[in-house]
Amino acid sequence: MATQAGALPLARPSESGVMSWLTTVDHKRIGILYLVTTFVFFLIGGLMALILRLQLAESNLKVVSPQLYNQLFTMHGTTMIFLFVIPVLVGLANYFVPLMIGARDMAFPRLNALSYWLLLFGGLVANSGFITGDAASAGWTGYVPLSEATYSGGHGMDLWLAGLLLLGMSSLMGGINFLVTIWRLRAPGMTMNRVPLFVWGMTVTSAMVLFATPMLTVGLIELLIDRQLGTKFFAVAAGGDPLLWQHLFWFYSHPAVYIMILPAMGIISEVLPVFSRKPIFGYSFVAWSSVAIGFLGFAVWAHHMFAVGASESFNTFFMLASMIIAVPTGVKIFNWIATMWGGSINVKTPLLFAVGFLSMFIIGGITGVMLAIVPWDWQVTDTYFVVGHLHYVLFGGSVFGIFAGLYYWLPKISGRLLSERIGRLHFWLMLIGFNLTFFPFHILGLLGMPRRIYTYSSDRGWDLWNLLATVGAFIIALSILVFLYNFLVSIVLKRGEVAGPDPWEGHTLEWSTTSPPPAYNFAEIPRVTGRRPLWDLHHPRAATPQEPEHG
Repeated sequence: MATQAGALPLARPSESGVMSWLTTVDHKRIGILYLVTTFVFFLIGGLMALILRLQLAESNLKVVSPQLYNQLFTMHGTTMIFLFVIPVLVGLANYFVPLMIGARDMAFPRLNALSYWLLLFGGLVANSGFITGDAASAGWTGYVPLSEATYSGGHGMDLWLAGLLLLGMSSLMGGINFLVTIWRLRAPGMTMNRVPLFVWGMTVTSAMVLFATPMLTVGLIELLIDRQLGTKFFAVAAGGDPLLWQHLFWFYSHPAVYIMILPAMGIISEVLPVFSRKPIFGYSFVAWSSVAIGFLGFAVWAHHMFAVGASESFNTFFMLASMIIAVPTGVKIFNWIATMWGGSINVKTPLLFAVGFLSMFIIGGITGVMLAIVPWDWQVTDTYFVVGHLHYVLFGGSVFGIFAGLYYWLPKISGRLLSERIGRLHFWLMLIGFNLTFFPFHILGLLGMPRRIYTYSSDRGWDLWNLLATVGAFIIALSILVFLYNFLVSIVLKRGEVAGPDPWEGHTLEWSTTSPPPAYNFAEIPRVTGRRPLWDLHHPRAATPQEPEHG
């Protein structure tokens, strides 16, 4: 704490020019670099998805070749998960966690910068197979033996593996940095019992990253040296086991679902109280349910493997664990609803996206419980039902949460408010397009349409539902164009209303400084006396009773 104590002079030399951005160690600038980079990857991944949907819009189409379809399918999943959802939340956290805890920067600024550059180069390396003409095509899960055999004479799969290894290093460095920052640099009086719930989400997420990422790293290294050096970790004929890859991959990738959703849940826990004009209902329950999800997230990975022929006791354990993890998630949902209940609701775009998150994630959670039931999973495994569930959780959950955070915090980053009218249009287009795209996936799965399919015959009864899904995908694309227009006009061209330091009457410390904040964040480190330090300061007569300082 001594490293940030005391006051700073109110003037500092301003940084400008390209080199100042390339060499910056300011957490706010690094956060912006994360946001811009990951949104570019989001647009690339979305373009891939549109091509996939065009190919499947009707039966017997040949929009792209089977080889290119598999490459686009693999890199769409890789890009959206590893290069957008996970790191865009890291970008928001980079910008706002130090501000929310009253710190002047991250604990290790140079390590923070290195984390960003590893993300950028890892993403470029993973996608560079398109330049060599043999991009990875084994699916985003990289299942062996397909990933060992696919283009074994080329480099696309090797580039994919190398890129993911760089991304893993970025995640590990970021996780360490967040944990040390949150643990050591909180403002005086800000105990863990008072930190904002977004910070709680990032604390648990960072711990999960540290425990989960090494397992994926082991699998990636083993697969890479299998391909390059001829080892046989996954070859049955040589005594290896292809299921080893699945265990290593899913031990990371199912916790990664919570790595993607917990920060988004933290955003929702910040947005709902502000726009309901009341404190979060059950702060401690919401905070500790994140910890429970973090622990239980490591006990459910093999529910992705119900169809591999494991024992009944093995499947039963993971079925029960997958159902139990719904309990702390349900705790959050009921607390969010109770927060809005009886509140003085201020219907703004961040709140719309937060409610969209809540409703879509509930649907994804219900289908998740269905998939946790072994007999049901056997019936729909590797069908589009699973793809529909995945997108309701990660798009309906994480992406709606991300946009709630962007509409909530972009005024702080830029000093300008986004257009409320255009923001509402963005929300309704995305909500309609999302459901039109992904709800038919569940029906297609029940009709037997396999996932990872390139084309299909006209006698299967899948044409109508695939056409609806393709139309929905283009409505989603239109909603993103609406957001980009809003961003361009309101922020880039500076036609949006001036935000001021606190346009929403926020509760947390980031709203106590200017918009955008100065390089040093706070001229003097604030002292915290409650869970809503800024709101209590502005409304001393209505301030909540002070919480105990333990924790």
